[in-house]
Amino acid sequence: MARVAEAKKRILIVDDEENLRHLLSLLLRKQGYAPESAADGAEALEKLSENSFDFVLSDILMPKMDGRAMLGEIVARKIETTVIMMSAYGTIDTAIECMKLGAYDFISKPFKNDEIVLVLKKAEERERLKEENRRLKQEMLRESGFADIISRNRQMQEIFSLVKKVCDFKTTVLITGESGTGKELIARAIHFEGVRKNAPFVAVNCAAIPENLLESELFGHVKGAFTDAVSDKAGLFEQADGGTLFLDEIGEMPLSLQVKLLRVLQGEEIKRVGGSNSKKVDVRVVSATSRNLEDDAAAGRFREDLFFRLNVFALSLPPLRERLDDLPLLTEHFLSRFSQKFDKMVSSVSPDAAMAINAYAWPGNVRELENALERAVILSEGDLLTAGLLPERVTGRASIDPVRMLAGESLSIRQSGEAMERELIRRALESTGGNRTHAAKVLEISLRSLLYKLKEYGMG
Repeated sequence: MARVAEAKKRILIVDDEENLRHLLSLLLRKQGYAPESAADGAEALEKLSENSFDFVLSDILMPKMDGRAMLGEIVARKIETTVIMMSAYGTIDTAIECMKLGAYDFISKPFKNDEIVLVLKKAEERERLKEENRRLKQEMLRESGFADIISRNRQMQEIFSLVKKVCDFKTTVLITGESGTGKELIARAIHFEGVRKNAPFVAVNCAAIPENLLESELFGHVKGAFTDAVSDKAGLFEQADGGTLFLDEIGEMPLSLQVKLLRVLQGEEIKRVGGSNSKKVDVRVVSATSRNLEDDAAAGRFREDLFFRLNVFALSLPPLRERLDDLPLLTEHFLSRFSQKFDKMVSSVSPDAAMAINAYAWPGNVRELENALERAVILSEGDLLTAGLLPERVTGRASIDPVRMLAGESLSIRQSGEAMERELIRRALESTGGNRTHAAKVLEISLRSLLYKLKEYGMG
């Protein structure tokens, strides 16, 4: 693939001395820039209104409109460009005044050619860093909030509404749902949609850290608290001060540590392991679990008082099999994302692949769908995702295309009937937003019959 040449940086040289404009144009053209010139501030503003320039290199003292007035207009009109001022009568006060008005730098005349080039290179680097920061911020926003939670499902829309209501309040939130349903995405949305979005979001998986290390990880430790404590260390609560701490798989937290967590939630202060002083922390705690904590509390596997403290605001995420109407939307989203990531062009799904995706139960939920489609895009050689690119576990339970059946490729009444039933059930669930009671009415069968067929066909 041919590489596109990088566009030259455009510079507008503004000075009433024609010789200087000419010399600067020659110098900057040799340095790889694309210079244009103007004799005063008024002419410069006309050119800036007609074209975009990366830099403006301007004298201060000029007829008609001087450099200060021009700079003021550039700022007032919000013209995006980097302005560097020049003057033969430069003083520190003049330079400070220009910088206050919005100039990037100030150069005193006479100047050396290298000085001009150096200032421009520094300005280029600053703009590159600013653009990188803008890009990273956009990426962060795409990864937070609702940007990466794709759904038109009624249940999910209700959850989005609840997130918007709770996001500005410092209250504990408990997110429940099967593995892969997007619990951390919802936790991030709570943080980044609310007033704490500019403060830290800190996440920890309570099941991934050994019991003897989890207390130190959460609350920190002082030097000498245990063998490997060679220095003081701030815990995750301190790191999340002012922001949000996400405790994933909270149901796996040891009972011995649950009482200490409860104490922190109630007193809003932590004490490092081995330390004697307490420290106030301002942390909103969001936790998540795939377990039934209420049952665990009743069985003594989880502290009941901690459960009630965590469960002030509860959000329950539906599994993907109850969000079948989201499958086409999610499929399109993941294909677009991975096509861009891997420089592929997968833009459509074959009928057999669509049938396989719709018929499969997706026990691993959205995460499993995401992984399956990432694999498919990597294996693809064209713009069409076919069933052969999907994992065998997905295609093995796919229903047979009823349209193909009726077209005469198979004369099996049993297979045709099953395929038609699956398709009708899928459409009924999609049209009712996953509501099985309503879907049963649409299909004109009992709810019990629908549940039996969903189990039989591996659809729920």
